[in-house]
Amino acid sequence: MADTVFTNVMILDGSGSAPYLGEVLVQDTRIKTIAAGAHTVARDGATVVNGDGATLMPGLVNCHGHPTYPNMGADLYETGEIPVEEHVLITMHNVKTMLDHGFTALVNGSSAKARLDIVIRNEINAGKIPGPRMQAATPELTVTGGLGDLRQLHMYHEGFAEVLDGPEEIRKYTRLMIREGVDVIKLMISGDNFVRTGTAQMTVMQEDEVAACCSLAHAHNRRVVAHARTAESVKMCIRHGITLIYHANFCDEEALDLLEANKDEYFVNPAIGLSYATLNQMEEYGVTRAMAEAWGFEHELESAIHTTQELHRRGVRVLPFGDYGFAWNRIGKDARDLEHFVNLMGFSPAETLMMATKSGGECFGDQLGMIKESYLADLILVDGNPVEDISLLQDPDNLLMIMKDGAFHKEPQVRRAARLRTAAA
Repeated sequence: MADTVFTNVMILDGSGSAPYLGEVLVQDTRIKTIAAGAHTVARDGATVVNGDGATLMPGLVNCHGHPTYPNMGADLYETGEIPVEEHVLITMHNVKTMLDHGFTALVNGSSAKARLDIVIRNEINAGKIPGPRMQAATPELTVTGGLGDLRQLHMYHEGFAEVLDGPEEIRKYTRLMIREGVDVIKLMISGDNFVRTGTAQMTVMQEDEVAACCSLAHAHNRRVVAHARTAESVKMCIRHGITLIYHANFCDEEALDLLEANKDEYFVNPAIGLSYATLNQMEEYGVTRAMAEAWGFEHELESAIHTTQELHRRGVRVLPFGDYGFAWNRIGKDARDLEHFVNLMGFSPAETLMMATKSGGECFGDQLGMIKESYLADLILVDGNPVEDISLLQDPDNLLMIMKDGAFHKEPQVRRAARLRTAAA
């Protein structure tokens, strides 16, 4: 693999520091050298990319990915009705879409069918299809009446979750999925406002069920992640070492204190995009804002904002993105979470971008998410400065280059202004 030198770029390294003019040498799959200024890095035999002042930054890291979700509508049954053959192709297209939008790494938050994540991850790793580096997840492990239990007594349905009751059923299925090769086991510890029998403020999974999964998964060096909206579900996560917690909307003071006391180990991903979109962008799917408010989504969003702000104030790492894959919250729109973190949470663009890169890389668990020597060369070149306009990252046309593992997924493009000047001439 040829070396690559990026020159005349503004380096946004993911640390939260301001961008600075510099050069970066990529050697094989890693970042070899970073230098401020111009013409400071050796070029012998390297491919030279002149960024013309564009921003070079780490690829985005999504720690709550659902690439197997087919941008499903309000009828959640449709996902279970997709034949597995078609579902593989849908997932293949979705992972390419995510890489096209600058997401170079995913921790998946569940798979809609048991082995979809696994086979797609394997194909990506083998270089046969394009996609982010990926940690493959199980389906949602839920309980009777919990989120994802779409069954009816009079009619058989496939869903997007595996319904398991009691520690023995959970232990057996966890063993099965470890055998099949997952990286991540997903537990639905709390309910959700989409569910009649287990709302977002209910803890639906019991302690022995959570313990059965976690003790087995950790013994096999597998990650457990959890849908955990309630304070009690968050405390269960802490008691059982579930270090990536989704939502955590309704934390009480004890849960906040526990997360703060363990802030070097835990990550919280509020995944507010779906709550926001359900409130504001679901009319065409038959759900008015008044209906969404009646179901509790306004309270859910307000609580998530307050809790996330408080966790950030206490030094707990919080992460953007998550729960994209619905018709009103589509895969490919994930980067609008960055604006949510700025406009709704009040975080600065610089710290939000650090959450999306450096903190995401720390959560993924590899040397990525920063422009730093020896780190993996997962990089994007942005036509503009996302610290000044964080919405730039929502439009893939603003990504002039996408690199994963030191190889171009998207070959370097000339900046848009330069293209317009050339066309005018």
